[in-house]
Amino acid sequence: MDDDLVKALAVVAPRLRALRRQRDITLTDLSATTGISISTLSRLESGERRPTLELLLPLAKVYAVTLDELVGAPLTGDPRVHMRPVSRNGMTLIPLTRRAGGIQAVKMIIPPNVRCEPDLRTHEGYDWMYVLSGRLRLILGEHDLILTPGEAAEFDTRVPHWFDSVSPDSTEVLALFGPQGERAHLRARPAPR
Repeated sequence: MDDDLVKALAVVAPRLRALRRQRDITLTDLSATTGISISTLSRLESGERRPTLELLLPLAKVYAVTLDELVGAPLTGDPRVHMRPVSRNGMTLIPLTRRAGGIQAVKMIIPPNVRCEPDLRTHEGYDWMYVLSGRLRLILGEHDLILTPGEAAEFDTRVPHWFDSVSPDSTEVLALFGPQGERAHLRARPAPR
């Protein structure tokens, strides 16, 4: 087998595992959604099974990524981010980054009262949210906050949390998600001398 092909195939397994973990999907759930057996999914993620187009297409659809992103194909030189919206829990998510792993940037469009009753959840990771328009209700542990345009919140997602739009129109939020607990590092301007 060609060395370039061997190298390309070697990155697919960890990328598949990272995507599944980022989305907090179990192998059982992924198997039910794609129709691919749990053992095949497990072998794909461990590198014991060679990926085929028949296996990668349904996985790319579930993860809402292109095949190029799924296999780590080199960029073609086009610097534009091709945004492909995804609907989840009544919200529209627009990915703004195209690499697997690390901090992910997403624009969220949240219709009013899509998640009416607070249902606080926890998971691994770290979130940073910046309200672009509308009003966002964020319950974070004991805090019940209303964020307005220009306000941001950052928090460890192991703290019980929930959010929803409380505007008559949709609320738009720029969010950075660090699935492994990565934090956004903000650089401040140096003080004037």
